[in-house]
Amino acid sequence: MKISLKRIDDAFNMEAVDEQGHKVSMDSSIENGGKNNGVRPMQMLLMGLGGCSAIDVAMILKKQRQELTDFRIEIDGEREKGKEPSIWEDVHIIFHLSGDNLDADKAARAVELSMTKYCSVAETLRRAGGKLTWETRVNA
Repeated sequence: MKISLKRIDDAFNMEAVDEQGHKVSMDSSIENGGKNNGVRPMQMLLMGLGGCSAIDVAMILKKQRQELTDFRIEIDGEREKGKEPSIWEDVHIIFHLSGDNLDADKAARAVELSMTKYCSVAETLRRAGGKLTWETRVNA
């Protein structure tokens, strides 16, 4: 895997590009000298967590012939206070899954498997000392 990153302006706006040409804009807040033109790098980690787990869950449920009609994830994270660098300390994920005949137990198990076995981003955050918690809401 290869990522290239280039500076876009005279502040902290950066553009990252992967090998396939997919682009992501990153920046810092105005308070920190940025122009707020992109996602903060630490937010990107949480976005990656959501994307990684969402792919896992959707794949597991598809293999179980469980049809999803809607799938959303909310992630709340707390970083260490008063430290530099300040890593993710507590992260809570809420999985919202909907489907006409979606089995709640299968959905919860798919989420658990993703968060404890398959999602590499979750494991990376966990090994860094982050506490990950989650809940699964089906057709709610």
